[in-house]
Amino acid sequence: MSLARAISTGELAELPSRRQEDWRWTDLRGLVRSLPPPSAAGEARRAGPFATLADREVVIVNGRGAEPVMLAPGESRVVALRIVAAQGAGAHAARILVNVGAGASLTLLESYEGETAEYLSEFDLDIRVAEGARLERIVLADEAADAVSVSLANVEIAPGASLAQTVVGVGAKRQRLETRVMHKGGGAAARLDGVYVLEDKRHSDLTTAVTHEAVGGATDQLIKGIVRDQARSVFQGRITVARGADKTDARMGHHALVLSDRAEVDAKPELEIFADDVACAHGNSVGALDEDALFYACARGLPEDAARALLTAAFLAEVIDRIENQDAREVVRSFVEARLEGAS
Repeated sequence: MSLARAISTGELAELPSRRQEDWRWTDLRGLVRSLPPPSAAGEARRAGPFATLADREVVIVNGRGAEPVMLAPGESRVVALRIVAAQGAGAHAARILVNVGAGASLTLLESYEGETAEYLSEFDLDIRVAEGARLERIVLADEAADAVSVSLANVEIAPGASLAQTVVGVGAKRQRLETRVMHKGGGAAARLDGVYVLEDKRHSDLTTAVTHEAVGGATDQLIKGIVRDQARSVFQGRITVARGADKTDARMGHHALVLSDRAEVDAKPELEIFADDVACAHGNSVGALDEDALFYACARGLPEDAARALLTAAFLAEVIDRIENQDAREVVRSFVEARLEGAS
């Protein structure tokens, strides 16, 4: 069951529901009572957030225009992948193949842009990172407040490859950003980071699942977020170490600030370990701003709203600072700071 399947068949019964464990906090069947008409052709009205940083741009508007991103062995590229819901968007789905050849290096700057209202969208990526290749994937999901949007990336990383990912979301009526990684070990490394900043009644679901299949792989994950008003965040992270995947090093951390009494955070970090000689750990914390830090900031002359914005920005900066591409890092930092200022 999936949103894409429901869109293609027109059957609401194909929508994921709370009966499925991985969807129990992001129930689509109970939310969507009727499917909008298929999306009409549209046109993006503005430049994407990473427009000046890429040497190639792939623009998918209302589910149209998908073309593969293929890097030959040893090639190096920066590609902006824009998924736009423009005027005329109703219900649409698309799929794209991303293949990073052996020894190649790809920076994928992926943006989800809601230029209209009340659309349903699913976008799937099939990503292959070959031996010795490198992929940095930076995702900025800026959806409309009343949209229902799902992104699913299935990633396979070969021995000796590296994946560095940062997902930034501000929620929607329902927003789910999911990554599933098949980890082939052999010195391969994955970093799966995320940031969410939620306000009003927005909902964001960051779900990840990593399966270590072979000896000698590493995964490092850090998720941080802020929720206020009546917003709701969901984090589900699962790391599975299969039999024989010895010497796996896997670490996961999720930390959230809840800035109002009616906001909600649901978190479920999981480790499933079926191998010996591994180093695995996970941590999770949900709390409020440090009142002592807020007091000291105000005591030094900062207005309370400015002090809160400063402290929340500092809380998220640890994740943003891990973005390797300097220009993209500054785009993300500016985007997050603008959301914090607007919500303060």
